[in-house]
Amino acid sequence: MKAFLMYKERDFDLQASLTANASELTQDLELNTLFQAMSGGDEFLFGIARTAILASMVDAGAIRYRQQILADCLKHPNTVRLLYGLAVEAVERERKVWGWTSARYPESALRRSIEVLRIFLEILKKLRAVALESAGFRSEGFRRLFAMIAGELDDAYVGLVDEHLSLLEFRNGILMSAELGAGNRGVNYVLRKPSDAKPGWTERFQGWLGQVSGRNGSSYVYEIADRDEAGFRALSDLRTQGIAHVAAALAQSTGHILSFFDMLRSELGFYVGCLNLQERLAEKGEPICFPEPLPPEQPILSGRSLYDVCLSLNLEDRVVGNDIAGDGVTLVMITGANRGGKSTFLRTLGLAQLMMQCGMFVPAGEFRANVCRGLFTHFKREEDATMKSGKLDEELGRMSTIVDAIGPNSIVLFNESFGSTNEREGSEIARQVVRGLLEAGMKVYYVTHMFDLSDRFHRERPDTALFLRAERLLDGRRTFRLLEGAPERTSYGRDLYERIFVKTSDSSSTAAVPR
Repeated sequence: MKAFLMYKERDFDLQASLTANASELTQDLELNTLFQAMSGGDEFLFGIARTAILASMVDAGAIRYRQQILADCLKHPNTVRLLYGLAVEAVERERKVWGWTSARYPESALRRSIEVLRIFLEILKKLRAVALESAGFRSEGFRRLFAMIAGELDDAYVGLVDEHLSLLEFRNGILMSAELGAGNRGVNYVLRKPSDAKPGWTERFQGWLGQVSGRNGSSYVYEIADRDEAGFRALSDLRTQGIAHVAAALAQSTGHILSFFDMLRSELGFYVGCLNLQERLAEKGEPICFPEPLPPEQPILSGRSLYDVCLSLNLEDRVVGNDIAGDGVTLVMITGANRGGKSTFLRTLGLAQLMMQCGMFVPAGEFRANVCRGLFTHFKREEDATMKSGKLDEELGRMSTIVDAIGPNSIVLFNESFGSTNEREGSEIARQVVRGLLEAGMKVYYVTHMFDLSDRFHRERPDTALFLRAERLLDGRRTFRLLEGAPERTSYGRDLYERIFVKTSDSSSTAAVPR
């Protein structure tokens, strides 16, 4: 039994190794905020969200397969949460069943397997009831899952399993056959289906404790040996030999069904996390949409009302959304006023790309983009007292790590990179790095205050670059909107100085502000 709710032809691997730059992506894009919102405080769901989002898919068809399943989840959230609850119940109740599972104790293992299978049978019946009422689901993944459950768990099958479990409790003792091997030792033990005739308590007692001494008609005759513990041990060993194989087989069946519930829990956990996130955003009236994933070879990037989902989750009010039209563009250069939303929009683009490539909705009114084979971030870091070299060396070292891991059709997000030195030197380093990436088939999104860098690319790449500028009103206010526009020499840092340090009522202070 397979769920196939995350991939069309394979299971979701919760233990899959994350990308080498997972910690950088988590820090720079503030992904823990997203994971927390999806988990709702559940540690298991946090891990599912983290693994799913950081394990981006590069096949547009696989992304759409998951999107269709998520669309069903958004239409039927109560049913999906019910299914998830049943999977959780199965896994947790199995853990609470006491008993040995070792092959050294087949009777204990058999009893435990029977108890667990009865629990699973009860929950499978509930799953089947849900499957039979699932007419509203349209995705291929859910239709296949429900068809499998309804088809394989019909009433006849459930009744047969229940009958077998009753037989395996051996209330009337066991019937087995064996052959004599070397040294007259028993070999080839085979457990047989017992006859319908039920022996009385005397025969059962003798069958457990006695030794075979002869045969009377069609029945064995047992005698209880006085002070002969060897006879008890011999019969106990025979019983153990007889049920060992069936105990192992039943334990294996229990393991298979448990693995199904475990996988169902993991795969549905991703969608429950998406439902948790959607409900948080819906409470604020924030828009979401299913993006259009396109093949990686053609650079596509366009969206309407894109916003930083992590920023929105940390604020009471809605955040400002932005539009972008970057089809055919391989370089997006973002400049403009300080504190105008440049870094926020850079994170917005990275988050939208990651969420699209794990099959989620994205925080936007509309979004379409080509999938990338890798997403990398190179953000400005705060000063670290433990660094053994200069800040520029640290930036170059991180850039070298990215270059070693990157491949064609990847995206690199730069946020104020190489600004730790003077503008002339930093611009030249950045220019050569960006040129190398573009020539190797990458896409680059770059936030910078270095006019020399942005102006040079504005003059050299008018057709394959998009230049956005943070809007500033005439009175210095920021709208946090990004508009197409050529780079400017100033980032309007004076606005911030006046707002923070200068009292407008103090004319002498105002006059002292340098321009």
